[in-house]
Amino acid sequence: MVPHMRDIPIRGEMIRLGQLLKLAGLAGGGGDVKALLSEGVTVNGEAEDRRGRQLRQGDVVVAAGEQIRVHAGDGA
Repeated sequence: MVPHMRDIPIRGEMIRLGQLLKLAGLAGGGGDVKALLSEGVTVNGEAEDRRGRQLRQGDVVVAAGEQIRVHAGDGA
């Protein structure tokens, strides 16, 4: 079953994967991010293990049974 898609708004045009996971409430800190990455995270359908991976508008991340999509703000 495909998890429900949730849009996560960000400021600016880019966010790093670790920051997005924290912003989405899936991780509380760097250790949680590392654990999630070891369990399996995908970005746009491809496995990803770099918490510094840059994400932009429309990128889709699946982690911890959730599907989240980056929604870029107006740069404010």
